[in-house]
Amino acid sequence: MRKTTAVAAALSVALTGTAAHAGERADGAPLAPLGTYSTGAFDQAAAEIVAHDPRTQRLYVVNALAATVEVLDISDPAAPVKLFDLVAPGVRAADGSVVEEGAVANSVAVHGDTVAVAVEAADKTDPGWVVFYDTRGNALNAVRVGALPDMATFTPDGRLLLVANEGEPNDDYTVDPEGSVSIVKVNRRPAAVTQRDVRTADFRAWDGDRELPEGVRVFGPDLSTGEPGTPGRVARSLEPEYIVADTAYSAHVVLQEANAFAVVDLRTAEVTDIVPFGVKDHLEPGNELDPSNRDGGIDLRGVPVYGMYQPDGFDMYRHRGRSLLVTANEGDVRDWDGYSEEARVKDLELCEDSPRLRPYLDANGLTTADLQRDEALGRLTVSAAEGLREGEDCHDELYSFGGRSFSIFTTGGDLVFDSGSEFERVIAEENPDFFNSNHTENQFDGRSDDKGPEPEGLTLGEVGGRVYAFIGLERVGGIMIYDVTDPAGASFVDYVNNRDFSAEPGTPEALDLGPEGLTFIAAGDSPIPGTPLLAVANEVSGTTTLFRVDL
Repeated sequence: MRKTTAVAAALSVALTGTAAHAGERADGAPLAPLGTYSTGAFDQAAAEIVAHDPRTQRLYVVNALAATVEVLDISDPAAPVKLFDLVAPGVRAADGSVVEEGAVANSVAVHGDTVAVAVEAADKTDPGWVVFYDTRGNALNAVRVGALPDMATFTPDGRLLLVANEGEPNDDYTVDPEGSVSIVKVNRRPAAVTQRDVRTADFRAWDGDRELPEGVRVFGPDLSTGEPGTPGRVARSLEPEYIVADTAYSAHVVLQEANAFAVVDLRTAEVTDIVPFGVKDHLEPGNELDPSNRDGGIDLRGVPVYGMYQPDGFDMYRHRGRSLLVTANEGDVRDWDGYSEEARVKDLELCEDSPRLRPYLDANGLTTADLQRDEALGRLTVSAAEGLREGEDCHDELYSFGGRSFSIFTTGGDLVFDSGSEFERVIAEENPDFFNSNHTENQFDGRSDDKGPEPEGLTLGEVGGRVYAFIGLERVGGIMIYDVTDPAGASFVDYVNNRDFSAEPGTPEALDLGPEGLTFIAAGDSPIPGTPLLAVANEVSGTTTLFRVDL
């Protein structure tokens, strides 16, 4: 393991021991790659979201580069074969509009004989579409939904399709559509769906008399007066990212930038609650991180920084009668030409008498200038919008993006489990030469200053009566596996990375780069009878890989 510099060592909590490998397999890998389909496109979002149809043994993979969904035959999972594309432009919608050229597929969901594709308009601030197909690839219908439909999923009974409309602003931040959730009444008859079957759950109640819970981030320029409380400010600021329908009557929606989630009543098409995730204290033992890509080594340390969980992908399961959210704590920054909250610690003015920072500095014999050196916290990406002392221009507190972990929360927002610093510790142990590497190049320590391994996608699967979480690490690559059967005692199982660091990224030999979407295929739905599989779409390498699950 590489040595740290003197200043970094002064700030350091030593990296000692190894990760707790509770539940580690006795022999053999828990994930074994079986076969890969490659688009041949590097770093162009050619494989993003993946859905499985057990009836036809096909995978539906979003290819944002080609603005299509590629349909793969996986009846032989060792040799996936592309069959055809689902193409949205030119499809006429129920409201008379036609999906335009330049529209981009963002998400795909399958239920029974119906495939639904969420399609972003050529101008992302315009309303998008959901296009319905049968499993033979025939376009059946389309309806309009909100701006930038980013994720689509069916309720368990297949009667409703839910769409998270992110509603991002344009680059100049002169147009910022509202975030919303579209609830489409499909009733297993997609060809008969009309625009009247689309209801919208919005956040306008919190622009009125309803009080927004503390900890829900609403920030950025307002397009009317710039003052909090002006009409539309909350509804435009909240951006639904990912949605899970835990029952036929309710859904939970991650609001990533806001560091919160919303609860939607599907019977009334109303958002009934917004719940903050809270923050993670990186000073607490077990929550250390490596905050610098200029510290000369692997240096996990406790630092006076709060991490905003800000999950991207998540899933839900029930344990002893209660629903739990399992989150991949990626982190996301609002960074546009017209407004950016992104800053490095060295570029902020820190309050010299900060109740958060001063005790840490004094205990370590440091000054604020020491703290802001590159090898200390200077390089760490944090939010300029958070931690400002009221009425002044200095920062009392520092808030970084993401938790570099996965977590389990109750539906009331209480933290049941967090993996702490274990992701970075495991990577440091398993592959120290490429610790916190990026996904577009082979490097050492390249992402320590910005979200580290960056967990993004997550799926749950049951094997042998136990529940496992599979978490994709977008940057360094690979899948973390945890046994979450007992949520409070969730335990690390293994880390499998189907990436070859001896090969140049962008070549076929580099294998999988940038896992984005993960889908668990249960043993009863698998093309290999009795054997569960994991399908992973890799955004940077443009590959979709099937793994055999042996747990």
